[in-house]
Amino acid sequence: MSGTFPLVFSVTSGKGGVGKTNIAVNLAICLAQLGKQVVLLDADLGLANVDVMLGLTPQKNLFHLFHETATVDDILFPTPYGFTILPASSGMSEMLTLSTGQKLELLEAVEDMEDELDYLIVDTGAGINDNVLYFNMAAQERIVVLTPEPTSLTDAYALIKVLKTNHGVERFKVCVNMAHDAKTAKEMFARLHQACDHFLSGVSLELTGIIPRDTGVRKAVVQQLPFCVSDPQSPAAKSVLALAQNITTWEVPENLDGNIKFFWKKLLFR
Repeated sequence: MSGTFPLVFSVTSGKGGVGKTNIAVNLAICLAQLGKQVVLLDADLGLANVDVMLGLTPQKNLFHLFHETATVDDILFPTPYGFTILPASSGMSEMLTLSTGQKLELLEAVEDMEDELDYLIVDTGAGINDNVLYFNMAAQERIVVLTPEPTSLTDAYALIKVLKTNHGVERFKVCVNMAHDAKTAKEMFARLHQACDHFLSGVSLELTGIIPRDTGVRKAVVQQLPFCVSDPQSPAAKSVLALAQNITTWEVPENLDGNIKFFWKKLLFR
């Protein structure tokens, strides 16, 4: 990976049920397999479930950092798959009401982490609530996940519209999940691109991944195993690996947002 600092990118969606967390988890695995140091932050603050999907039970989460004596090192939870998760609690409103001292302490803690990290993946919640918007604004890149369903397209557009209109975010990567075939996925992306071109001046969209519909994915979820582990030769696993390889070519922006400290600063000092 080029650049001095880690790259912070979100995996997000306008609609629930599109497989966003599944993609984030398997991307983390593939990036780790490519030799990268990865932390996956579960930022779905109301329905944190990265640990559930992995069949893991962390004893501490971000709540313990803010309200008890835990450190970031106490909370970071290594997985058997070569990456680390930063788990959230089921309710994280406390994060946005920290004292200035707590915020500075957190910034120092995560700054220490960045020297050993290539990627911070932020698995946001779905929709356009405040937490989803804050995490997407703070990230350097955003992968918007949608499926071929019309409602998924409408909600993805709504998320992009709010981020662009209210917060000036203009650059988005798009991943079409559960695609029947490449043609259908490209048609879905073209419809989203056309709507953004027509109604949202200045938005840049890039189709960065197509994940095919794969019956093995559901089986893996039930087994609490990532599908890249349960069947690494499956169509879905190969497609996520291709997306991970694409991500390794992304440049880290050369600005003050180019490290984890500024990710948290944008999030906390809003």
